[in-house]
Amino acid sequence: MRIRPATVTDLPTLQKIEIAAGEPFRTLGMTEIAEDEPPALETLEVYQRAGRARVAVDDSDHPVAYLLHDRADDTVHISQVSVHPEHARRGIGRALIEDLADRARAQGVAALSLTTFVEVPWNAPYYERLGFRPLDPAELTPDLLRVRTHEAEIGLDRWPRTAMRRELDQGSCGVS
Repeated sequence: MRIRPATVTDLPTLQKIEIAAGEPFRTLGMTEIAEDEPPALETLEVYQRAGRARVAVDDSDHPVAYLLHDRADDTVHISQVSVHPEHARRGIGRALIEDLADRARAQGVAALSLTTFVEVPWNAPYYERLGFRPLDPAELTPDLLRVRTHEAEIGLDRWPRTAMRRELDQGSCGVS
C-alpha cells in the first residue's frame, strides 16, 4: 500500500469508497448515515486541487481509501477519512492519519483535529487508540465550534458526536 496525492481521475472512485464505507452504519441503525450522498465531485476537486486530498492505493495504483483535510485554528483538521470495507482492518486508515501527522508536524502544526461519532466502534474509540482525546465543549476553538454547529444543523447530532484532538510532538518526522 502506498499513499499519494489524489488526482482528478481518482475522484469518482473516492465517491464509491464513501458509499461503501457508509454501509456498515446500517448495522448500527444509522440508516441515514449509510444512505448519505458522498461528497460531490466539485467538492472533492476543491480538496484535490488544494493538495488536501490523499489516497491510499493498492498495487495497481487504485485508491482503496482517502483522507480530506482542512485547517482549523491551530490544527490540521481531518474532514473525512474513509476506507473501503474490503480493505478495512489492515491499518490503512491509520497510515493515512500518520501520513497527515508527519506532514502537519513538518509544517510546525501543533495538532490534528476531527469530529466523529462517540459510540461507533470504528470512530471515537478507534481515534482514541490513535492518540486523539475528546474535547470538552469549553475547549472547542472557533473553527471547531463552527464545524460542530454545522453538524448539528444537518442532523448529525441525532447520535452522540464529539470533537477530538491529537497533539503532535515536534520531534523528527518521516517527511522530508
